[in-house]
Parts: sequence; structure tokens; C-alpha cells
Amino acid sequence: MDPRQEVTGLILAGGRGRRMGGCDKGLEPFAGRPLVAHVRERLVGEVAAVWINANRHLAEYAAWAERVVSDREPDFQGPLMGIHSGLCVAGTPWVLVVPCDSPALPVDLVPRLVAGVGGGDIAVAHDGERLHPVVALIRTSLAEDLAAALSDGERKIDRWYARHAWRSVDFSDCPETFANLNTRDEKQRLEARLSEE
Repeated sequence: MDPRQEVTGLILAGGRGRRMGGCDKGLEPFAGRPLVAHVRERLVGEVAAVWINANRHLAEYAAWAERVVSDREPDFQGPLMGIHSGLCVAGTPWVLVVPCDSPALPVDLVPRLVAGVGGGDIAVAHDGERLHPVVALIRTSLAEDLAAALSDGERKIDRWYARHAWRSVDFSDCPETFANLNTRDEKQRLEARLSEE
């Protein structure tokens, strides 16, 4: 698989940001730029296109993506809905999803997930202690199955993955790169840590 032809990158930025006071997390400043800009850097040049799943501030997000995709259903239904919305419109056989609030993702994220999927349908990053379900490579042809799961009320990513041939991909050599920012304190701590490196 050549990810630069067969993989669409999708940054998930469609949440409510409740734990950050309702802010649009992807646009929160981090080290002088929006969080989403840092995440985008891990995908540009590695995949066929970089898209953002967003439900607010679409014009602002458009500056950081080749396409902005909003959820197909209203009311902020969670990351599975964002994933589904991307799978439905991607023109590539694969979609690689990442969260907008993990600015230090591994620089070799794309090739490692591609290598790790093997003959499976989904590859999910594992940092040695836990899975990161929103850091995953997913076969686009699963869109219809995901639509059925969503219509049945499923909102748990791991339960949907369990319905398919999924693989865990080992990133235990760099667990710190999966730090995600749910509070302003976490954001400030990671900013300070990265500025020291």
C-alpha cells in the first residue's frame, strides 16, 4: 500500500471540548499555532490528502485542510460519527484518523500503521499500556457497516472495532507522543515539556 495514494488523513476535531470549557480544541493555541496545525504536520506528505472533521468554525479549519467534513448527523454524537462521516466521502481505500488534541504524534505514525495493518481491516495504535482508538487506519469499505452500527445506537469505538479484523500496532517505544490535551493545565505542561526538548 502506498499511503500517499491510498490513504486519506482525517483529523477529528468535531467534539464539544467540554473538559476545556466548551472551546473548539483543534483551534486552541499551542506553541504559537492551533493544535490542529501540529497534528496536520504528521500527515502532510505522508497521505493522499489531509481532511478535518469539524462541526464548528468550518472556515477557520479550512485553512488547515484540503477538505472539512462535518458530521452526517447533528448533536455532536462522538468520534465514531466523525469517523463514519469521513469514511463515507473518502475517495481512497483507507482513512487514517487522528485526534486534534495530540500535537506530538510520532513522526513515523503513517508508515507504522500501514505496516501494522497486514491483512486486517483496522490498525490501532498501542503505546505499550493502552490502545488509542482514535489513532487508527481504517478500511473505507467499512462505512456501511459503521452506518448500521450507529443506527443501532453504537457509540463506543472499541466495540465497533471488535466486529472486524483489527490489529494492535506497537508504539511502546514512544508512549509520550500520544499525550492528548483535555484541560488547559495539560496543554501548558506539554507546551513546557516540548519547549525543553
